[in-house]
This record gives sequence, structure tokens and C-alpha cells, in this order.
Amino acid sequence: MFYRESGDFSTTYSQDSQTFPIAFDRWRYYVVLAFAFLVVPFIINDYWANAVLLPFLIYAIAAIGLNILTGYCGQVSLGTGGFMAVGAYACYKFMTGIDIYFMGADGEWIRYALPPINIFFSVLLAGLVTAFVGLLFGLPSLRIKGFYLAVATLAAQFFLVWLFNKWEWSYNYSASGQINAPTRGVFGFEVTGATASPAASYLFCLVFAVLLAWLARNLTRGAVGRKWMAIRDMDIAAEIIGVNPLRAKLSAFAVSSFFVGVSGALFFSVYLGAVEVGEVFGIQKSFLVLFMIIIGGLGSIFGSFAGAAFMVLMPVLLKNVMVGQMGWPTDLAEHMIFMVVGGLIMVFLIAEPHGLAQLWRLAKEKLRLWPFPY
Repeated sequence: MFYRESGDFSTTYSQDSQTFPIAFDRWRYYVVLAFAFLVVPFIINDYWANAVLLPFLIYAIAAIGLNILTGYCGQVSLGTGGFMAVGAYACYKFMTGIDIYFMGADGEWIRYALPPINIFFSVLLAGLVTAFVGLLFGLPSLRIKGFYLAVATLAAQFFLVWLFNKWEWSYNYSASGQINAPTRGVFGFEVTGATASPAASYLFCLVFAVLLAWLARNLTRGAVGRKWMAIRDMDIAAEIIGVNPLRAKLSAFAVSSFFVGVSGALFFSVYLGAVEVGEVFGIQKSFLVLFMIIIGGLGSIFGSFAGAAFMVLMPVLLKNVMVGQMGWPTDLAEHMIFMVVGGLIMVFLIAEPHGLAQLWRLAKEKLRLWPFPY
């Protein structure tokens, strides 16, 4: 009745291959974007920004990155938290300036101070640094896979956390070992620091989320994405038909790490403002992002957003009900939230192992056939 394809037809190849071939889907997408960019910044407050919107957007970027590696390429990774730490510390160094030493003609070391970089480019450069690190840790995927690859990436998680705890240069020799984001802005609006407005921080993260989601969507629908999926489905058959496993796997690790590094940079600079690597980017962060893509749906960009929304909104909703409405103590509510969310994850995986993305696809199919759903 209100979700029909009648009258939708394509006259060119570009129209036939567009992301949303159905006009209703396109207009719904435009309405959501318009609401996110033009309405939310005027009604947002500190609570909604810090409790819901900023973590949702940042975790969605991390979930897309892990979904590219695990959902599309089939390479299991448990090192997401460590790669987010790489992005956070790289962004910190770019924001505060980097001292570079090189040897002169007379054999003496010359110090060159790289000045602080704009926050937008600091985040992008942090993603590139993380992509390089992910490329290095992706090398074992050429020889091992499955459980053994998961253990290798888990080792990367612990190694990176240990490295940033011991490498004093990474946190500018701070006595506390903590990094703090300086105040930075874009077009005159502060997006980091204590004086940053919720609307500016939200729009800054939203721009990255939209751009990276668009990039991931086009990558996964193109030749690169088809190579990833061929490796995921059967790597030996993919190599027989001409897919280079070296390039496919390493490109998946690099692109995935870039997304995760950007999310780590935003998580540190825009959302938290201050980070201690062991407390923020521990193994629990890796499992949290992994749960997001499992609940949202492997091999789905929409599933990454849906899983991030579930894992961010559900604890907030339960806390408001238990503490705000029922008057429970905060510590008891926190324990109950862990139990309830864990139970919901188990029930959900049993009832629908393909995630929220599959439920969304089924709902759209039923609407297309309404009033005669199968």
C-alpha cells in the first residue's frame, strides 16, 4: 500500500546499479539524512549527545570497519580495541605536534617539530596510521585462519595496549600516562575540549559516519568487495578463479583498520576528551564491537548501525527504567544491565542468528507483498 515498486523502472545502467533502486528507499534515506543534519543539531543537549548520539555514531564507524574484515572478508579479529587505541594515540600526537629527528650532513641529529594539525585531518591521518598497523598485524592471515587468526589478533590487542602503556613518547611523557585532547575547532566551532558545543561535536562525528558509510557501501558493492566475499566464502576457489588472496586479505585489514582508527580518534578527541589506554581500550572494547556486528548482522552496512544502536540504546533505556523509574541503586542497576543485555544477546542469536539486518529485510519483503505477506 505504501511500499510499492510499481512505476519504478531503470533506463540506464547507472540507475539499475544504484544503492537504493526503489524510490521509496531513496526518499526515506534523504529524509533521515535531512533530519540528522538539519533538525537534530537544534534540539540536541548534553545528555543526548554524550549518552546516545556520539557513542552511537562512533561505535557505528568501528562496527562498519570490523564488519568489512569479518562479515565481508571472513577474517576473524579480536583486536578492535587495540586498533582503536592506535587511532586515539595517533590523533593525539597529530593534534599536539610531533618531534621528528633526522641526521644531518655532519652526523649530528637535527630536531624538527611538526606543528599541530587541524582536527579533521588529524582524525584522517590517525586512520591512515592505524591502517598501516593493521596491515602489519594482518600478515598472519596469509598463513592462518579461523580460531588461530582470532588468537593472533587477540595478541595484537594485548601488545598494543602494553605498548601505549610503556612508550612514554606516545603520551608526551605525561606523569599520569593519560592523554588529554586539546581544544580544537572546525570553521570556528569547537568540537573538542570542555567548551565544545554538543551540536558541533555531533555534526563532526556525523560527517565522518556518513562519509565512511558511503565509502564502505561502494567498496563492498564493487570489485574489491566481491573479492573479499569470494575469500570469505571459499578462499581456495577464489584463488583458482584469479583472486589474489594476499591483496584481498591485506586490503581488508587495511580498510577495516582505517575505519576502526577513525572511530578511536573520535572516541578519544570528541567523546571522552581524556583516555588511559588500559581502562578505555581493553579487551572488553573488542568484544563490544564484535557483539555489535553479530547482533546487527554480518556482511551488512545497515547491520553495523543497527547493532551499534542496540548496544548503545539498550543499556541507557534499562538504566533509566531501573534507576529513574524504579528507584534501584546505581550499582545494582549496572549489574542487572549486564545480565539483561547478555541474556537478550543470547536469545536474539538463537531466534535470529543473521541479525537485525535480516529482520529488516524480511519486514521490507512483507511490506512489498502487503496485504498478502508470505
